[in-house]
This record gives sequence, structure tokens and C-alpha cells, in this order.
Amino acid sequence: MSQLVRVQNFCVSMDGFGAGVGQSLEAPFGRGDRRGGGMVSLPIDLASWAFATASWPNRTEPGGSRGLDDYFTRDFTRNIGAEIMGRNKFGPQRGPWENLDWKGWWGDTPPFHTPVFVLTHHHRPSFTLDDTMFHFLDATPAEALRQAKDAAEGKDVRLGGGVATVRQFLEADLIDTIHVAVAPIEIGRGERLWTSQEDLLDRFHLESVPSPSGVTTSSSGGGNHGGRRAPVRCQSEMILLWSLAKGASSSHPTDSRSDRVRSARASRTPPSKQQA
Repeated sequence: MSQLVRVQNFCVSMDGFGAGVGQSLEAPFGRGDRRGGGMVSLPIDLASWAFATASWPNRTEPGGSRGLDDYFTRDFTRNIGAEIMGRNKFGPQRGPWENLDWKGWWGDTPPFHTPVFVLTHHHRPSFTLDDTMFHFLDATPAEALRQAKDAAEGKDVRLGGGVATVRQFLEADLIDTIHVAVAPIEIGRGERLWTSQEDLLDRFHLESVPSPSGVTTSSSGGGNHGGRRAPVRCQSEMILLWSLAKGASSSHPTDSRSDRVRSARASRTPPSKQQA
């Protein structure tokens, strides 16, 4: 089976935004305005479905949800041999690399465990943290992918984002599969992946799977919560797309993934009747 280029567990809002405005050291995903007033909490409101799963790698206590959400959390690392990311995902610095002591958002043990290729227009030497080596490339998407595939040694390459990087690879028609988790929030402004997933139907098959995401949070301006964040039971949606451009048909190599998704769907708790 050929190496796939996968976008995996990429979180967007219902209006298609993967990040808000004003990314900074204090706000890696930027800021967003909640409809009706208040601020969206990023990335918590986007990725709470993953944080709640039993397989979330930063979980410190037993428990967590199983079923479809947990399957996707576990699938993040399956058969991945390298990752490509944009500079915005690596950190908040812009322009020439003035602070080489900054080595990413993830501390001394990054979650990748593979070579990572960071796209940037400014030179920076490679370095290693734990079992992850970061390389910095001023390259086209096609050239970055060639290097990542070589480093992956036959395994798949994950395209980690952010939004601008995913869009660049979409424009270059280099992505095989996309998994997007649509959170039941609206951000309103920032980095937008799409207006609708239907924008991609000329090049991708699509499967949309409603998924119970457990407890997320919303901002309450008053009432019994006195402006505090109140838990709300809601429903997320998992969007799966796989490329038509690679000669895909009913026998596309990602069919095995669809089989596993259907198995996970069968084992999960039935979704809430409340609509996202």
C-alpha cells in the first residue's frame, strides 16, 4: 500500500475556523467571539471531544470516554512516520528566528515521536527533543512532502496544520485523507479552513458521522451561573474525506479505515438527541 498524506483530528468550528485571531504565547489558538456574547475558549472548546477520551495522551486520571471519539484519538499516531506542520503550529514567533531557546509548545517531550518538518522562510538548525527531531524547511509543499516521505520510511505522513498549511497542501492536491472534527461552536473570525466541507466534494469522497462529544463548555452571561462557564451536553460531527485524485473507488485503501469507523460507531453510546 502506498504512503498516505493524512490530515488527522483537525478541529474546526461549525463556521469552518480552526483558529481565532491574535495567536500569541498566551493564546496559541488565538481568540474568538461567541455568538450571543462572551469569548470562545480555545483550544478547549474545539478539542474537548478528544480531551474527554480514555486514550488522550495527557490524561492523568483513569477513566474517559470510549467509542468513536476514543478511536480517533488512538488513530492519531497509527502508521505515522513523519509530520509536516506550519510555523504557526510550532510557535508564535514571526520573522527571523531570534529566540532559539523556544522549542515548541510541547515542552521536553513532544507528542509526535517521529521526524517533524516545520515550514518556514527563515533558516533554523534542526534539533531533537526526546524521540522527536524537528527540521525547518523553506520549501514548496511538494518538496517538503518528498523529504517527509523519505523520513517516514514507508509509513504515512501526517499534515498537522495549521489552517494555512492544510489549505496550501489542498491547493497543491497533495492530501489523500482528511479527518476533521467539527465542534458545536462558532468562532466568527480567524483562520478558516472552509466555508463548507462541500467545497471539497469535487476532489474527495465524504462521510459525515455524528459523534457524542461528552461535556463541552459554553459561556453564560448571567442566570444561575453568574457569568461562569456552564457545562452543556452537545454533539460533535466527524467529517471524513478521502481523495478521488489517487484513482480512488470503492476499493480505495482507506476503506479499511471506514470499516473500523463503522465498528467504533457500533460500539459507542448512542448520541444525544440534542442537536449541535
